[in-house]
Amino acid sequence: MATTTPAGVRAHAKHAGGAPGGAAMTHRQIMEALTGLLLGMFVAILSSTIVSNALPDIIKDLGGGQNAYTWVVTASLLTMTASTPLWGKLADLVSKKLLIQISLVIFVAGSAAAGLSQNPGMLIAFRAVQGIGMGGLSSLAQIILAAMISPRERGRYNGYLGATFATAMVGGPLIGGVITDTTWLGWRWCFYVGVPFAVLALIVLQKTLHLPVVKRQVKVDWAGAFFITAAVCLLLVWVTFAGDKYDWLSWQTYAMVGGTLALLLVFLLVETKASEPIIPLRLFRNRTITLASLASLFVGIAMFAGTIFFSQYFQLARDKSPTMSGIMTIPMIGGLFVASTVSGQIITRTGRWKAWLLAGGALLTAGLGLLGTIRYDTPYWHVASFMALLGLGVGMMMQNLVLCTQNQVAPTDLGAASSVVNFFRSLGGAVGVSALGAVLAHRITSYVEEGVTGLGPKYASALAGSDSSNSIPDVDALPAPLRTVVESAYGHGVADVFLYATPIALIAFLVALFIKEVPLRTKNALAQAAEEQAPAAAAAQAAAVPGAVAAAEPRVPSWATTASAAPETEPAGTLKLAAVATVAPGAAPSPSTGGTPIHGHVRGAESAPVPGASVTLISLGGRQLGRAVAHADGAYKVDAPGSGSYVLIAAADGFQPQASTIVVDGGPVPYDILLSGTSGLSGTVRDAGTARPVKDAMVVVTDVRGDVLATGTTSQQGEFTFADLVPGTVTVAVNATGHRPRALPVDIGGTGVTRIELDLHAGARLQGVVRAPGGPLGDARVTLVDAAGNVVGTATTGTDGAYAFTDLDGGEYTVIATGYPPVATALTVTGPGVDGHDIELAHPVD
Repeated sequence: MATTTPAGVRAHAKHAGGAPGGAAMTHRQIMEALTGLLLGMFVAILSSTIVSNALPDIIKDLGGGQNAYTWVVTASLLTMTASTPLWGKLADLVSKKLLIQISLVIFVAGSAAAGLSQNPGMLIAFRAVQGIGMGGLSSLAQIILAAMISPRERGRYNGYLGATFATAMVGGPLIGGVITDTTWLGWRWCFYVGVPFAVLALIVLQKTLHLPVVKRQVKVDWAGAFFITAAVCLLLVWVTFAGDKYDWLSWQTYAMVGGTLALLLVFLLVETKASEPIIPLRLFRNRTITLASLASLFVGIAMFAGTIFFSQYFQLARDKSPTMSGIMTIPMIGGLFVASTVSGQIITRTGRWKAWLLAGGALLTAGLGLLGTIRYDTPYWHVASFMALLGLGVGMMMQNLVLCTQNQVAPTDLGAASSVVNFFRSLGGAVGVSALGAVLAHRITSYVEEGVTGLGPKYASALAGSDSSNSIPDVDALPAPLRTVVESAYGHGVADVFLYATPIALIAFLVALFIKEVPLRTKNALAQAAEEQAPAAAAAQAAAVPGAVAAAEPRVPSWATTASAAPETEPAGTLKLAAVATVAPGAAPSPSTGGTPIHGHVRGAESAPVPGASVTLISLGGRQLGRAVAHADGAYKVDAPGSGSYVLIAAADGFQPQASTIVVDGGPVPYDILLSGTSGLSGTVRDAGTARPVKDAMVVVTDVRGDVLATGTTSQQGEFTFADLVPGTVTVAVNATGHRPRALPVDIGGTGVTRIELDLHAGARLQGVVRAPGGPLGDARVTLVDAAGNVVGTATTGTDGAYAFTDLDGGEYTVIATGYPPVATALTVTGPGVDGHDIELAHPVD
């Protein structure tokens, strides 16, 4: 039966980055598109970190204090937080490529304008503009990555993002420090230096990034964006000035907190009414997304608040130059680089991500707790070790929280869901920096006043004249005793910030404990979107062309067509699904025929909707009567022609197909479908004697009926992986050259990847030459019999008279050779290795 390809699908394939039909892009195509993306990310991170070590000098030069220092950081985090959901929603509606180029232009414009600042107010305002661009770059990079690459493979490429992040984090402070220490440049060049990189990023993005453009009516939730921005701004104003301008418990606090809650309630009301909400509230019905967002909130508080004050610690507590301050933070960035790269590679190989998430939470908590013990004179190697732990924790948690969220949503919600996690992380960072910045200012003032008390009125007056308790002090200009007091105050105060952030990191770890590990999908968002659009386009084409029959295929689980499956024996259920996918003669599939509706939702684990699931209604005789594709919320509807019994079949990628009998008796039939997810199997094959991995071993997985589900060979490290297997008992058989074959039963769990370890015992080899009086004897038959009388094997010699039996167990055997009168010889095979046994045949002598 011929299949027609919908025109809409062909058009989609044309622009999908060189991947027809939304198929997986090659590594080269991905890397070409990723080049500009990473360059844009590098510019954003470089421009934001390049000022970190210059900020103490910048604030002193512009005449600002500790609050101005905090707000220079908070302003960009605030606008980044508020704009992140908006960028994410726009990414679901319009061209992602255009959006990331616009965000890059906004960011560069804000950076250049910040370099012209004449006072702290101007700098804070232009940093806010920078934050809008940062929100776009940070969220769109992950959204575009998810559109191109499947969750299973995304860990590998997330490592590139982590490496770029780490490189810019290392290079930014170093370059900023050098620029600040170079008198003929000055700190303003910290903002200008990123402009040429940005121009290059724009050019590369234009040439390499090719994504399909979504063409549908754009409805931006401006009201939602306004109210969430207003709520976040009011919250940050409160935490910044509470305890300084007014008491924590005061009428100002009540007014601002009450106003924040009121704005949030209005925001929630607006989101329930909006047709295209900036943050779809239905996403939070999924436990993984809710917990990942909550964990990101606390990670943001711990991460930003725990790292933003390092420049003050090294420059004001340890009297280091901006350049040295950047160099001394390398252990933290190195830890982040190693964690994000290594964890990404291993996640791609194994499909397991939760262990890395939990390890990251533990290391983040430990690193912050240990940093809470530092002082201005703590040995640097102690500080460096604690920073490395902090970097490892951040690297393991940051990208994986986004990964597990993207793995749970439909392509149409990819941008919004990714931005939700980034939003909460940025919100946590903004609140944490603002609140802990205010705490730091208060603690420093307290420590300075306490330290000066014992120095006498002379130094107390010097302190009052310098106003060092309110402004960023020039440590080098202070008298020696007072300088020690100020350095000690900053060292102790920054340590307190780390200490206060520790319980918050612990909460993030505890929240991550409850995130359920779901197997990573093996298809990218473009491929999923193409699959979901294909049935609708095929039905539209069939309706437009009279008499045309569209072969709209349901989404068959990937294990039914995986390249590792044996081509001659497909898994059970494949034939049935293929039959359902074929339109019976004269029956064009249609989601609505005017009959009796059967409707409901298709749900997976934790009642999460399964968008794009194919639902097919057939008669008891096997004739297809109707077909539908589940919407983003999992809703479906098919029409039965009348009363009677029918079979309803549901299938979706990554889930086990399900068939149910439906009885229609006149009225609509509500019926929800629950699909169980498929699972993975991975493991390692090793030599039992040496414990070394066995490469190129053949691994075969069969079900209880003996049907082959998947086959493959082990890698250089002896590892194998199979995705999308149906949960249940299977048999895993392994065979490798020089080893005894082995088979064992394995129970594959309902979710996640089941891992096994297999040890193969090396087999003995028996070989020799059969000789006759005239030399080697060809065509002689050699039979090997074990001690129980069972024939182990037979062999026929070649012209050289040689024979061999491999993969033998040690023990007693009998070798029988025929060709002349037979000769039987008893021998003992000692075990692994080669045993030689030559045989002499001849006619008997009279």
